[in-house]
Amino acid sequence: MKRSRINDIMAAADEMIRHYGFVLPPFAYWTPEEFRANAAKARRVIDARMGWDITDFGAEKFDEMGLFLFTLRNGSLDDLKRGGGMCYAEKLLISRQDQLSPMHTHFLKAEDIINRGGATLVIELCGSDDKGGYAPDRGGMVRCDGIDVPYTPGMKLKLQPGESVTLMPGDWHAFWGEGGDVLIGEVSTVNDDLTDNIYVQPIGRFAEIEEDVAPTHLLVSDYDSWLPR
Repeated sequence: MKRSRINDIMAAADEMIRHYGFVLPPFAYWTPEEFRANAAKARRVIDARMGWDITDFGAEKFDEMGLFLFTLRNGSLDDLKRGGGMCYAEKLLISRQDQLSPMHTHFLKAEDIINRGGATLVIELCGSDDKGGYAPDRGGMVRCDGIDVPYTPGMKLKLQPGESVTLMPGDWHAFWGEGGDVLIGEVSTVNDDLTDNIYVQPIGRFAEIEEDVAPTHLLVSDYDSWLPR
């Protein structure tokens, strides 16, 4: 993806987020130079990979297959393993109309997916085989706003603004906006985007960046190369 396109997506996302009554934290608006200057005191932000995240899953077709995310807070895998401390994470996402987030699951993360505003959020569901692998012929059970709901293979769950679903490890899911763009909340156990996203197809989690202009703000995938250790 071109950096200029990423900058434009950030600006549009910030506008949509504010439209629905949310405001991103102060570090979201740091320039790359400000981020470098604050890197020492922002080490928790960097190590937890909090911040801007825009991906086309390596397919270079963002409008067709892509996702905007901003990680607001993220706990520690060490805390999660020992069963105490900061074991949770929170994100905002934007799924555009008919923009696919491809079929995937998580081996570790349980998550609530919440339609925070906009159009209809469609979530396609499939179950797992005995080893946790993708099983397009198996269904399962999810919880929608506290109510247990069975799903058949390939069922398309439709969430209106204010509605949510709880997905557990092994619930394979793809999603997109129907009838317009959707602002999504995600509340989950600790998030590990480097190792805990398992896709049906062999795709990339992060976009390859073409540096045609300077970044307005850094992506989480920029931290390793742009910021001091």
